[in-house]
Amino acid sequence: MIESCTMPFVAPGRRYPAGPWGVLMSAFVCAMLLIPHGVQASVEKSFFNTNETKSTKMETFKKWNGALERYTKEKAALKAGKCGDKEMNKCNFEKWINFLKGLKDKKLVIQIREINDYMNRAPYITDPVNWGKKDFWATPGEFMSKFGDCEDYAIAKYMSLRLLGYKEEDLRVVAVKDLNLKIGHAILVVFYKGKPYVLDNQIKQVMPAAKIKHYLPVFSINQKAWWKHIPAS
Repeated sequence: MIESCTMPFVAPGRRYPAGPWGVLMSAFVCAMLLIPHGVQASVEKSFFNTNETKSTKMETFKKWNGALERYTKEKAALKAGKCGDKEMNKCNFEKWINFLKGLKDKKLVIQIREINDYMNRAPYITDPVNWGKKDFWATPGEFMSKFGDCEDYAIAKYMSLRLLGYKEEDLRVVAVKDLNLKIGHAILVVFYKGKPYVLDNQIKQVMPAAKIKHYLPVFSINQKAWWKHIPAS
């Protein structure tokens, strides 16, 4: 059975619900307030038949910023321990790094596929069960120690590709609405040769974004910027 994030779908005009999807949507709404009044952001064509506007004001995305900060710290403060431990330690971290070293000389398309396969083997665990919180964005270390839900797969894949030298501007964690299941979800979009591809814990293969019709992106983000998405039609 395909697992999915337990983030309820929000119909237009309704209040955002409690829970992870509500948190994501609230962050999105608050982030919109960071765009100065009267400033018209440029509109660009984007993936999943949407248009996007870009902003570099990142303050509101606290879950994302927190994961990035903890990731920096965990790399600098690894402790000894067994690979089966439920905390990130040198053994767990080195296992991940050794996996990435094995991909270093392979073609980009192979790196992307193997990272997607590697991370998708992890068990899906919801944030309330895993962390006792409605919504928690995990670092790669936290994900590989305790596993996680949709955005945690996306972040681990994102950081793996960054460690292999993939450019920041070609990677985005994307919050989407799954129009089939009527829930919120998160994926990684990778631009390969200028075209967007989707790395998704719900879809086994890496897929061109153009072939996926049931996702509506709300916002996408990397370490330098975030993008608001609006349906093109």
